[in-house]
Amino acid sequence: MKPGKFITLEGGEGAGKSTQVRHLVAHLAQFGIKAITTREVGGPPSAEEIRTLWLSKEAGHWDPLTEVLLIMAARREHLVRTVWPALACGIWVVSDRFVDSTRAYQGVGLDLGVEKIDAIYAQVAGDFWPDLTLLLDVPVEIGMQRVASRRGPDDRYEQLERAFHEKLRQGFLGLAGKEPQRFAVVDAGGDQAAVSGAIEQVIAKRFGFPDAQ
Repeated sequence: MKPGKFITLEGGEGAGKSTQVRHLVAHLAQFGIKAITTREVGGPPSAEEIRTLWLSKEAGHWDPLTEVLLIMAARREHLVRTVWPALACGIWVVSDRFVDSTRAYQGVGLDLGVEKIDAIYAQVAGDFWPDLTLLLDVPVEIGMQRVASRRGPDDRYEQLERAFHEKLRQGFLGLAGKEPQRFAVVDAGGDQAAVSGAIEQVIAKRFGFPDAQ
């Protein structure tokens, strides 16, 4: 049995990742591929418990490194209990965020450094990385307009100043530029159908599928 593929969707606030995760799983089903959706920070119940702890305090409560360690603990649970077992059974996994969010948000945005994040990640996951990372890139102004009407308990980063989000966007693009073999940058500034179509084209190219009709 061939192992499944691990696809992650990344991007700043308002990029539309959750919607595109669901669409991508439905798209893969057209080719007879069984896939599951998941998310970070979170996934299995044990990781969701850590997420709840993380979100129980307002932004700035946790020291940035403490925040990273909480996120990495949840990531370890996510990998051990959800991602790796599914891949071993030939199931594809599509995740709304993964380690590149930590690299961009805490590594770049909070100035911890990507190298430090990668060193901690290596202890959590070894040399395991996604087969494909789709970076949904959207101008900060458009992204923030999208999230303005859906603020809730997860909006700790949405509330930060525009300069942070500009820095975050450049952080993501910088990561993609350094790893073009894994990343595909998708223009997420258009409507959902256009973004879905662009993702389908990437999937067709990377995995040898025909374009959806």
